[in-house]
Amino acid sequence: MEHTHDAPGAESRPAHTVAGYLAAMAIAAALVGLVWHPLRLIPAATLLALIASAMAPRWNRLAMAALFVCVGCFFFGLLIAVVTSRSLW
Repeated sequence: MEHTHDAPGAESRPAHTVAGYLAAMAIAAALVGLVWHPLRLIPAATLLALIASAMAPRWNRLAMAALFVCVGCFFFGLLIAVVTSRSLW
């Protein structure tokens, strides 16, 4: 018996839709964390991205992209804050 919910053409569940919104919110929060205090927003955005990836089906690229964006923003946010001598909090 095959699982049809893992296929790209399968029907969409409400949890998949919520996972997409959570991933989009995580990307937006991580990008805002680049220009604001990185240690306030980016860990919360990473948590949202992890929740979205747990809720999303295996083939969802948005949840995976949200994780990569959050990790990249964390690195570059701290780099920018240290180089410009801004506060991390």
